[in-house]
Amino acid sequence: MSKKLPEATHDGSLELGDTIIPCAVLEDGRRVLTQEGFLESIGRAKKAKGGTGATVVDRTPAFLAANNLKPFIPSDLLESTSPIVFKGLSGQKSYGYEAELLPKVCQVYLDARDAKALTPRQLHIATHCDILIRGLATVGIIALIDEATGYQDYRSRRALEKILGEYLSDEYGKWAKTFPDEFYKELFRLRGWSYTPFDVSRPAVVGRWTNDIVYERLAPGVLEELQRRNPTDERGRRKRKHHQWLTEDIGHPELREHLAAVIALMRAASNWREFHRMLQRAFPKIGTTLFLPLESD
Repeated sequence: MSKKLPEATHDGSLELGDTIIPCAVLEDGRRVLTQEGFLESIGRAKKAKGGTGATVVDRTPAFLAANNLKPFIPSDLLESTSPIVFKGLSGQKSYGYEAELLPKVCQVYLDARDAKALTPRQLHIATHCDILIRGLATVGIIALIDEATGYQDYRSRRALEKILGEYLSDEYGKWAKTFPDEFYKELFRLRGWSYTPFDVSRPAVVGRWTNDIVYERLAPGVLEELQRRNPTDERGRRKRKHHQWLTEDIGHPELREHLAAVIALMRAASNWREFHRMLQRAFPKIGTTLFLPLESD
């Protein structure tokens, strides 16, 4: 039974100076340069020997097989030179090398050139490698490939999905008292309102402040996803409490820890403005404007 080939999820072309190298991101996250593009970028023939990787008996690729290069090849580099066979976006069988291999191979040729160990026929490869290294000097090759293939947007979405997966459950849990009475007692005190214990009726604005003080500061995207999963009805009410959607292993512990810290700030503040200032310093919301009203509002 043949082994399933890894598949590309994104592809594009990496431009380094006058060199254009086709590249791809595989489903397991590996960034690869196509074999032809890799070989052409360093001044080698486009086609690999046998069409499958330009390897010789000891599995060293042809572009590193010359005896005069061996003193300049680190052992860990040889372990990462096996060609990668994968399925491109159009379904074709493709060959490539891991992207990190390119600057390492370039460095081998540049070190050999500096030691005057290259043959006349190898000097043009060193020239190509010099150009490539200069092109990679300011931006890492992984970042370049992510930009060329559009993978950077997918990566950001996947990172957000990972965060939401850790914090939020697919199904809501049973209701349990989660917000301590002291949270509301201190909130009312800072607003100058009278607080009645056991009275669960609160002004609607308290819900908006709770979102701002708590849920928007737990992790990126948490409040937006909670609002999607737990929408309001025609009367503006939600069937569940937001905290019922938090995971037991990460979401709820993070919420309890955050609430404890917020209540401590509330206790330390003598008025709403002071609390507002301390909250923003201790738990800032990146890229947003605080909803909390100032004392005069």
